Amino acid sequence: MKVPRPWSARAWLDTAHVTVGVPVSLLLGMLTLALAVVPPLLARVVPRFTGVQRSRFEAFLGARIAAVRSPARLRAPATWRQIGYHLLSPWVSVIAAGLVAAAWGGSVVGLLAFLPAKFQKPPLEFLFDLRDNRVVMVYMLVGLALALLAPLLARGMAALDLAVARTLLGPSRSELDQRIETLTESRAGVIDAADAERRRIERDLHDGAQQRLVSLAMNLGLARATLTDLPDPAREAIAQAHEEAKQALKELRDFVRGLHPAVLNDQGLDAALSGVAARAPFPVKLHVDIDRRPTPTIEAVAFFVVSEALTNTAKHAAATKAEVRVRRERDRLHVLVWDDGCGGARMDGGTGLRGLAQRVDSVDGTLRLSSPLGGPTTIEVELPCE
Repeated sequence: MKVPRPWSARAWLDTAHVTVGVPVSLLLGMLTLALAVVPPLLARVVPRFTGVQRSRFEAFLGARIAAVRSPARLRAPATWRQIGYHLLSPWVSVIAAGLVAAAWGGSVVGLLAFLPAKFQKPPLEFLFDLRDNRVVMVYMLVGLALALLAPLLARGMAALDLAVARTLLGPSRSELDQRIETLTESRAGVIDAADAERRRIERDLHDGAQQRLVSLAMNLGLARATLTDLPDPAREAIAQAHEEAKQALKELRDFVRGLHPAVLNDQGLDAALSGVAARAPFPVKLHVDIDRRPTPTIEAVAFFVVSEALTNTAKHAAATKAEVRVRRERDRLHVLVWDDGCGGARMDGGTGLRGLAQRVDSVDGTLRLSSPLGGPTTIEVELPCE
């Protein structure tokens, strides 16, 4: 923890927090006790009291306490925790403010001991002779020590108040676990829906636009081969259209293959990655050892990892060979992509690795990159299969 200096803004904000906490907590605590005779009204009003305290923590400490998604009912555990905080908070605030005020006040008294006698009115004047330089020195040393201690004490008291507030005003462990589980299920549903949508787009493109382009290219090729008696400008236009149709068909096939290749659904990762390795402009050694197929979403992520990694290798690494290994060990799918290129790849290098890491993170996977200058480059990915 960084030690706040006596003159720093952090020290004064901590002091202000514990000082303001006294009247605020006392008022809210008394109102909570007064409204206890009307339990339904107390259950409705307590969340507003909690909102006031949350704003105090955010204003002085910059700390946000997560709101509890719970109905304003007296039987709700969250309501009882909030009531408990508003009854406990005055005690915490008074003790914290008393200790911090004593530290700051003692530091002022001690540091002012060097003033001329007519200006000295320290509280211990009747016990010590402040005309004695040794006594004055002790006063000043104690004052200096308290001046250094006061910011630490204010920081500690503010941290204690924040810890109590987060425990009683924030969500409980069970509520956090439930929220995490809900968010995990929601994210899994979104990922599965996006993957299903990619497969639908791939299927529609394959069965629709791609077939139309195939038919168009065939007709143009047939016209180019048979209509030899046309004028040269017409034959050149047909030939150009034929070449553009073939190029468009190639680009569409590459696009469809990058979305979600049909072979991945039909035959799994081994067959799909074999196609990726065969299309690479350098030799790729492929080894796939999967006894049970993972979910379609995990298969799609693994395919994307290998496809994107080999594409980046072809574009940036000047590699002469690569190796891809995929294996499943119980509930984890391990993917390794290695190349003997020039290395120097970075996650922030603009080579697609950041998007690859985001895709892996979306399914709670992990990615490790090793790419020293001069090579080789190794990408290791672990994906959950369950």
